[in-house]
Amino acid sequence: MKVKTAAIFVDNANDYSKGLAKFFKESFIKGGGKIVSEEAFMAGDKDYRTQLTKIKMKNPAFLYVPAYYQEDGLVAQQARELGINIPMGGGDGWDSPDLVKIAGESALNKIYFSNHYSVDSKNPLSMAYVKEYTATYNMPPDALAALGYDAAIIMVEAIKKAKSVEPAKVRDAMAKLKVAGVCGVVTFDKNRNPVKSAVIIELKNGKQTYNSTVNP
Repeated sequence: MKVKTAAIFVDNANDYSKGLAKFFKESFIKGGGKIVSEEAFMAGDKDYRTQLTKIKMKNPAFLYVPAYYQEDGLVAQQARELGINIPMGGGDGWDSPDLVKIAGESALNKIYFSNHYSVDSKNPLSMAYVKEYTATYNMPPDALAALGYDAAIIMVEAIKKAKSVEPAKVRDAMAKLKVAGVCGVVTFDKNRNPVKSAVIIELKNGKQTYNSTVNP
């Protein structure tokens, strides 16, 4: 998907939302795009039509909504009702089975959001994990389950490398790790932030489908 203009609709009281909005804006402009509208809401709001109408008047090609599914679902539903049929997207806050219950299937088309992994990944480790998890719990693992699994793998590998459970030694060993997990290969930068790939999930009638992988 290549677009030249975008609008941002951000939760003004949420650092997660504001942080993603800031990063998206900087990256989009750096890539040659133009932000034509920036509107805000507060978590818990139920009616977004006033802001969405203002956004519609600016005619963006893409609408970025970095919020959680409770708000994302209502925004998607009301945007489609107003005739805003452009692609929309955001971060992993869109990832919830309850999203379709809020927005309805028809509103959840041309929706793209970044996430930590996809159940449709062809990564052999991920495929084996999804198969075993689904067999055990009768449902596929979500991103938080996958992250928890990888976190456990990283901790075990750090303890092995440190040959100790002393926190400082485990910390230092973890900083030097390169671990293949179900969410991809993970390393750590100088500030101990994890560096790994992300996936883009596309919603088609409310159903999550794998779109692409973005590597760091």
